[in-house]
Amino acid sequence: MSAPHAWLIPPPSRSYSRDVLPVRRKADPTAAWEIARPPRATALPGVDMAGFRIRGESPIELRAIPHPAVTVAVEFGDRPFDIHGAGGGMRSASLAAGLAFSAFQVRADGIECVQIRLSPLIAPPVLGLPLAELRGSVVTLDDLWGRDTPRLRERLHRARTWPERFALIDIELMTRLRAGKPVDPEVAWAWRQIAASHGQARVSDLAARTGWSRQRMWSRFGSQIGLTPKRAAMLVRFDHAIHRLACGHTPARVAADCGYSDQSHLNHDVRAFTGKPPTAAANEPWLAADDRAWPAHGGAA
Repeated sequence: MSAPHAWLIPPPSRSYSRDVLPVRRKADPTAAWEIARPPRATALPGVDMAGFRIRGESPIELRAIPHPAVTVAVEFGDRPFDIHGAGGGMRSASLAAGLAFSAFQVRADGIECVQIRLSPLIAPPVLGLPLAELRGSVVTLDDLWGRDTPRLRERLHRARTWPERFALIDIELMTRLRAGKPVDPEVAWAWRQIAASHGQARVSDLAARTGWSRQRMWSRFGSQIGLTPKRAAMLVRFDHAIHRLACGHTPARVAADCGYSDQSHLNHDVRAFTGKPPTAAANEPWLAADDRAWPAHGGAA
């Protein structure tokens, strides 16, 4: 799964499936991995997805960290996730994770799933609720989509190829997007400014540039996106910084380039989001998933 919600991290491989490019696999004495990308971009802006299959001799335990997109995962192999985070635990074959500031743990005996990243501009109409109702939490997708969720899992299970599964997800998302209520244009504009600037936009100026009062912007943005503009900027900046660190840039360079006041400020944010200092966090294997499952880092725009 994703690196920011990074659940399945296959090692590098040059093998590709016949029907999906790229698919990367590795077999070893204890586990077999597969990661699949759609052969082309989805027709929906702000949506990215990847397919994951993992089989192992022992349960899989993975950690998901915050990311500036809503994460949805639908398991279709009859192996539900055991999820544990700050809000407690649950067991489910599907989940939706809102924009958050803390990590959560995922455990499973084996996984076959499609994971979707939804821009917070797309997520409210697709999920059918303002993201303030998901604020920092992980819920079962069944709670949001009702009986449609097990029906979707059954269709994914019957599908024979990854492209068929991606097409099923596309149809489901498009149907829900058309029926849902979009976010306010002013909120969408403010989010895009934050995302395009990698979290360095002056959030104090956003309201004035839309013609809204600061109170109205903070209220509407917080209700629809699930975070205040300031906290949204912190999340986007962290995501950019942690990937710079993973690429080998020094903490001092990343702190300066990403708009942190100094290196200790960067250290504070990385610890807050990951529980580890920058040098340790940058070497976490979950970061490897982004360039493989999400080469364009989809979901933040």
